[in-house]
Amino acid sequence: MKIKLPAMTSLSKNEILKRNNVSVQGKGSQPIIFAHGYGCDQSMWRYVYPEFLEDYKVVLFDHVGAGNADESYYSVEKYGSLQGYADDIIQICETLELNDTIIVGHSVSSMIAVLAGNTKPEIFSRIIMIGPSPCYINKEDYVGGFDQQDINELMEALESNYLGWSSTMAPVIMGNPDRPELGQELTNSFCRTNPEIAKHFAKVTFLSDNREDLKALKIPSLIIQCSEDVIAPIEVGKYVHNTAVNSSFEVINANGHCPNLSAPEETIQAIKFYLSKTA
Repeated sequence: MKIKLPAMTSLSKNEILKRNNVSVQGKGSQPIIFAHGYGCDQSMWRYVYPEFLEDYKVVLFDHVGAGNADESYYSVEKYGSLQGYADDIIQICETLELNDTIIVGHSVSSMIAVLAGNTKPEIFSRIIMIGPSPCYINKEDYVGGFDQQDINELMEALESNYLGWSSTMAPVIMGNPDRPELGQELTNSFCRTNPEIAKHFAKVTFLSDNREDLKALKIPSLIIQCSEDVIAPIEVGKYVHNTAVNSSFEVINANGHCPNLSAPEETIQAIKFYLSKTA
Protein backbone atom coordinates (compact mmCIF):
# COMPACT_ATOMS: atom_id res chain seq x y z
CA MET A 1 0.00 0.00 0.00
CA LYS A 2 1.30 3.44 -0.91
CA ILE A 3 1.94 5.80 1.96
CA LYS A 4 3.60 8.68 0.12
CA LEU A 5 1.23 11.34 -1.09
CA PRO A 6 1.96 14.43 -3.20
CA ALA A 7 1.22 17.63 -1.33
CA MET A 8 -2.33 18.84 -1.94
CA THR A 9 -1.11 22.22 -3.12
CA SER A 10 0.98 20.60 -5.85
CA LEU A 11 -1.97 19.00 -7.63
CA SER A 12 -3.42 20.56 -10.76
CA LYS A 13 -7.14 20.80 -11.40
CA ASN A 14 -6.99 17.82 -13.74
CA GLU A 15 -5.05 15.77 -11.19
CA ILE A 16 -7.61 16.46 -8.47
CA LEU A 17 -10.52 15.52 -10.71
CA LYS A 18 -8.72 12.40 -11.92
CA ARG A 19 -7.74 11.43 -8.37
CA ASN A 20 -11.39 11.20 -7.33
CA ASN A 21 -12.85 10.23 -10.73
CA VAL A 22 -15.07 13.33 -10.62
CA SER A 23 -18.08 13.62 -12.92
CA VAL A 24 -20.14 16.81 -13.36
CA GLN A 25 -23.57 16.66 -15.01
CA GLY A 26 -26.89 18.47 -15.01
CA LYS A 27 -28.62 21.61 -16.27
CA GLY A 28 -28.87 23.56 -13.03
CA SER A 29 -26.48 25.99 -11.40
CA GLN A 30 -26.71 24.98 -7.74
CA PRO A 31 -24.30 22.11 -7.00
CA ILE A 32 -25.41 18.90 -5.32
CA ILE A 33 -22.58 16.47 -4.56
CA PHE A 34 -23.23 12.81 -3.75
CA ALA A 35 -20.73 11.05 -1.46
CA HIS A 36 -20.84 7.24 -1.34
CA GLY A 37 -20.41 4.96 1.67
CA TYR A 38 -17.91 2.32 2.71
CA GLY A 39 -17.12 -0.38 0.15
CA CYS A 40 -19.08 1.47 -2.54
CA ASP A 41 -18.47 3.94 -5.35
CA GLN A 42 -20.44 6.58 -7.23
CA SER A 43 -22.42 3.94 -9.16
CA MET A 44 -24.42 3.38 -5.97
CA TRP A 45 -26.20 6.66 -6.74
CA ARG A 46 -27.33 5.63 -10.23
CA TYR A 47 -31.00 5.35 -9.24
CA VAL A 48 -30.97 8.66 -7.36
CA TYR A 49 -28.89 11.31 -9.09
CA PRO A 50 -30.73 11.34 -12.47
CA GLU A 51 -33.75 12.85 -10.70
CA PHE A 52 -31.66 15.94 -9.89
CA LEU A 53 -30.10 16.56 -13.31
CA GLU A 54 -32.83 18.93 -14.47
CA ASP A 55 -32.50 21.38 -11.60
CA TYR A 56 -28.97 21.00 -10.22
CA LYS A 57 -25.31 20.71 -11.12
CA VAL A 58 -24.73 17.09 -10.05
CA VAL A 59 -21.24 16.15 -8.87
CA LEU A 60 -20.28 12.49 -8.45
CA PHE A 61 -16.92 11.16 -7.29
CA ASP A 62 -15.16 8.15 -5.81
CA HIS A 63 -13.24 8.28 -2.55
CA VAL A 64 -9.56 7.44 -3.03
CA GLY A 65 -9.30 3.67 -2.77
CA ALA A 66 -12.80 3.12 -4.22
CA GLY A 67 -14.27 2.74 -7.69
CA ASN A 68 -12.18 4.33 -10.42
CA ALA A 69 -10.40 6.82 -8.17
CA ASP A 70 -6.62 6.90 -8.58
CA GLU A 71 -5.36 4.51 -5.92
CA SER A 72 -1.81 5.85 -6.21
CA TYR A 73 -2.91 8.82 -4.08
CA TYR A 74 -3.88 6.58 -1.17
CA SER A 75 -1.99 7.27 2.04
CA VAL A 76 -2.34 5.45 5.35
CA GLU A 77 -1.37 8.69 7.07
CA LYS A 78 -3.78 11.00 5.26
CA TYR A 79 -6.69 8.59 5.37
CA GLY A 80 -6.00 7.51 8.93
CA SER A 81 -8.96 9.69 9.89
CA LEU A 82 -12.16 10.70 8.15
CA GLN A 83 -10.80 14.24 7.87
CA GLY A 84 -8.59 13.10 4.98
CA TYR A 85 -11.67 12.20 2.96
CA ALA A 86 -13.36 15.47 3.97
CA ASP A 87 -10.33 17.41 2.75
CA ASP A 88 -10.68 15.73 -0.65
CA ILE A 89 -14.32 16.85 -0.91
CA ILE A 90 -13.33 20.39 -0.01
CA GLN A 91 -10.62 20.32 -2.64
CA ILE A 92 -13.05 19.02 -5.27
CA CYS A 93 -15.45 21.85 -4.43
CA GLU A 94 -12.72 24.47 -4.54
CA THR A 95 -11.36 23.10 -7.82
CA LEU A 96 -14.83 23.26 -9.41
CA GLU A 97 -15.45 26.65 -7.77
CA LEU A 98 -18.61 25.41 -6.09
CA ASN A 99 -20.59 27.39 -3.54
CA ASP A 100 -24.07 27.16 -2.01
CA THR A 101 -23.40 23.43 -2.26
CA ILE A 102 -25.74 20.69 -1.10
CA ILE A 103 -23.86 17.57 -0.05
CA VAL A 104 -25.58 14.20 0.27
CA GLY A 105 -23.57 11.69 2.28
CA HIS A 106 -24.40 8.01 2.66
CA SER A 107 -23.32 6.10 5.77
CA VAL A 108 -19.74 7.03 6.75
CA SER A 109 -19.82 9.86 4.21
CA SER A 110 -22.45 11.53 6.36
CA MET A 111 -19.77 12.20 8.99
CA ILE A 112 -17.25 13.01 6.26
CA ALA A 113 -19.74 15.64 5.06
CA VAL A 114 -20.05 17.00 8.61
CA LEU A 115 -16.26 17.34 8.82
CA ALA A 116 -16.13 19.06 5.44
CA GLY A 117 -18.92 21.41 6.52
CA ASN A 118 -17.18 22.25 9.78
CA THR A 119 -13.88 22.87 8.00
CA LYS A 120 -15.25 25.07 5.20
CA PRO A 121 -18.81 26.08 6.10
CA GLU A 122 -18.83 28.81 3.46
CA ILE A 123 -18.91 26.17 0.69
CA PHE A 124 -21.99 24.27 1.89
CA SER A 125 -25.59 25.39 2.31
CA ARG A 126 -27.17 22.07 3.39
CA ILE A 127 -26.04 18.61 4.41
CA ILE A 128 -28.19 15.53 3.83
CA MET A 129 -27.16 12.43 5.77
CA ILE A 130 -28.47 8.98 4.86
CA GLY A 131 -27.98 6.39 7.61
CA PRO A 132 -25.49 8.50 9.59
CA SER A 133 -23.66 7.32 12.69
CA PRO A 134 -21.24 9.54 14.60
CA CYS A 135 -20.06 6.58 16.69
CA TYR A 136 -20.83 2.90 16.14
CA ILE A 137 -19.85 1.76 19.64
CA ASN A 138 -22.14 1.94 22.68
CA LYS A 139 -20.59 4.29 25.25
CA GLU A 140 -22.09 5.13 28.65
CA ASP A 141 -25.55 6.54 27.86
CA TYR A 142 -24.94 6.64 24.10
CA VAL A 143 -26.42 3.88 21.94
CA GLY A 144 -24.30 3.28 18.84
CA GLY A 145 -25.65 -0.14 18.03
CA PHE A 146 -22.53 -2.22 18.74
CA ASP A 147 -20.64 -3.23 21.86
CA GLN A 148 -16.86 -2.87 21.83
CA GLN A 149 -16.55 -6.65 21.66
CA ASP A 150 -18.77 -6.71 18.55
CA ILE A 151 -16.46 -4.26 16.80
CA ASN A 152 -13.34 -6.14 17.94
CA GLU A 153 -14.71 -9.36 16.46
CA LEU A 154 -15.72 -7.59 13.28
CA MET A 155 -12.21 -6.18 12.89
CA GLU A 156 -10.64 -9.59 13.53
CA ALA A 157 -12.85 -11.25 10.90
CA LEU A 158 -12.08 -8.46 8.46
CA GLU A 159 -8.35 -8.80 9.00
CA SER A 160 -8.23 -12.58 8.70
CA ASN A 161 -10.47 -13.06 5.66
CA TYR A 162 -11.64 -9.91 3.90
CA LEU A 163 -13.41 -11.66 1.02
CA GLY A 164 -15.19 -14.03 3.38
CA TRP A 165 -16.15 -11.13 5.62
CA SER A 166 -17.49 -9.24 2.59
CA SER A 167 -19.66 -12.11 1.40
CA THR A 168 -21.08 -12.53 4.91
CA MET A 169 -21.51 -8.90 5.93
CA ALA A 170 -22.64 -7.23 2.72
CA PRO A 171 -26.06 -8.96 2.62
CA VAL A 172 -26.55 -8.16 6.32
CA ILE A 173 -25.73 -4.49 5.70
CA MET A 174 -27.99 -4.35 2.66
CA GLY A 175 -30.95 -6.05 4.35
CA ASN A 176 -33.86 -6.96 2.08
CA PRO A 177 -33.26 -10.74 2.18
CA ASP A 178 -36.17 -11.17 -0.22
CA ARG A 179 -34.10 -9.31 -2.84
CA PRO A 180 -30.78 -11.20 -2.77
CA GLU A 181 -29.53 -9.44 -5.88
CA LEU A 182 -29.05 -6.30 -3.78
CA GLY A 183 -26.86 -8.08 -1.26
CA GLN A 184 -24.90 -9.63 -4.12
CA GLU A 185 -24.28 -6.23 -5.68
CA LEU A 186 -22.90 -4.88 -2.42
CA THR A 187 -20.78 -8.02 -1.98
CA ASN A 188 -19.34 -7.54 -5.45
CA SER A 189 -18.62 -3.89 -4.70
CA PHE A 190 -16.80 -4.81 -1.48
CA CYS A 191 -14.78 -7.45 -3.29
CA ARG A 192 -13.66 -5.03 -6.01
CA THR A 193 -11.98 -2.84 -3.40
CA ASN A 194 -8.29 -3.25 -2.61
CA PRO A 195 -8.45 -5.43 0.54
CA GLU A 196 -5.70 -3.54 2.37
CA ILE A 197 -7.38 -0.20 1.77
CA ALA A 198 -10.79 -1.64 2.64
CA LYS A 199 -9.50 -3.05 5.93
CA HIS A 200 -7.92 0.27 6.88
CA PHE A 201 -11.01 2.27 5.91
CA ALA A 202 -13.19 -0.10 7.96
CA LYS A 203 -11.05 0.49 11.06
CA VAL A 204 -11.18 4.24 10.54
CA THR A 205 -14.95 4.09 10.01
CA PHE A 206 -15.98 1.81 12.86
CA LEU A 207 -13.56 3.22 15.42
CA SER A 208 -14.27 6.90 14.75
CA ASP A 209 -16.16 9.02 17.24
CA ASN A 210 -17.47 12.19 15.63
CA ARG A 211 -20.02 13.17 18.26
CA GLU A 212 -18.17 16.38 19.11
CA ASP A 213 -17.91 17.27 15.41
CA LEU A 214 -21.66 16.75 15.10
CA LYS A 215 -22.25 19.14 18.00
CA ALA A 216 -20.17 21.77 16.20
CA LEU A 217 -22.17 21.56 12.96
CA LYS A 218 -23.97 24.80 12.11
CA ILE A 219 -25.09 24.01 8.55
CA PRO A 220 -28.78 23.04 8.18
CA SER A 221 -29.12 19.31 7.73
CA LEU A 222 -31.52 16.48 7.01
CA ILE A 223 -31.17 13.02 8.54
CA ILE A 224 -32.76 10.27 6.46
CA GLN A 225 -33.31 7.18 8.60
CA CYS A 226 -34.39 3.77 7.35
CA SER A 227 -37.15 2.19 9.42
CA GLU A 228 -34.95 -0.91 9.81
CA ASP A 229 -31.16 -0.58 9.74
CA VAL A 230 -28.76 -2.92 11.56
CA ILE A 231 -25.78 -0.60 11.03
CA ALA A 232 -27.36 2.70 12.06
CA PRO A 233 -30.45 1.92 14.17
CA ILE A 234 -33.16 4.48 14.69
CA GLU A 235 -31.77 5.47 18.12
CA VAL A 236 -28.64 6.68 16.34
CA GLY A 237 -30.62 8.68 13.79
CA LYS A 238 -32.56 10.34 16.59
CA TYR A 239 -29.29 11.16 18.38
CA VAL A 240 -27.91 12.80 15.22
CA HIS A 241 -31.11 14.84 14.86
CA ASN A 242 -31.17 15.88 18.52
CA THR A 243 -27.48 16.82 18.46
CA ALA A 244 -27.18 18.65 15.13
CA VAL A 245 -28.43 22.22 15.32
CA ASN A 246 -31.08 23.13 12.73
CA SER A 247 -31.65 19.56 11.58
CA SER A 248 -34.69 17.75 10.20
CA PHE A 249 -35.43 14.05 10.66
CA GLU A 250 -37.17 11.81 8.16
CA VAL A 251 -37.84 8.11 8.65
CA ILE A 252 -38.45 6.41 5.31
CA ASN A 253 -40.15 3.08 4.74
CA ALA A 254 -36.98 1.19 3.83
CA ASN A 255 -35.16 -1.88 5.10
CA GLY A 256 -31.38 -2.02 5.32
CA HIS A 257 -28.54 0.45 5.24
CA CYS A 258 -28.50 1.33 1.52
CA PRO A 259 -31.80 2.93 0.53
CA ASN A 260 -30.09 4.59 -2.43
CA LEU A 261 -30.20 1.09 -3.93
CA SER A 262 -33.09 -0.61 -2.18
CA ALA A 263 -35.54 2.30 -1.91
CA PRO A 264 -34.43 5.03 -4.34
CA GLU A 265 -37.91 6.51 -4.82
CA GLU A 266 -38.36 7.04 -1.09
CA THR A 267 -34.84 8.47 -0.84
CA ILE A 268 -35.40 10.89 -3.72
CA GLN A 269 -38.74 12.00 -2.29
CA ALA A 270 -37.25 12.72 1.13
CA ILE A 271 -34.38 14.74 -0.35
CA LYS A 272 -36.61 16.73 -2.71
CA PHE A 273 -39.19 17.47 -0.03
CA TYR A 274 -36.49 18.79 2.30
CA LEU A 275 -34.88 20.91 -0.42
CA SER A 276 -38.24 22.38 -1.40
CA LYS A 277 -38.95 23.31 2.23
CA THR A 278 -35.56 24.94 2.72
CA ALA A 279 -35.09 26.61 -0.68
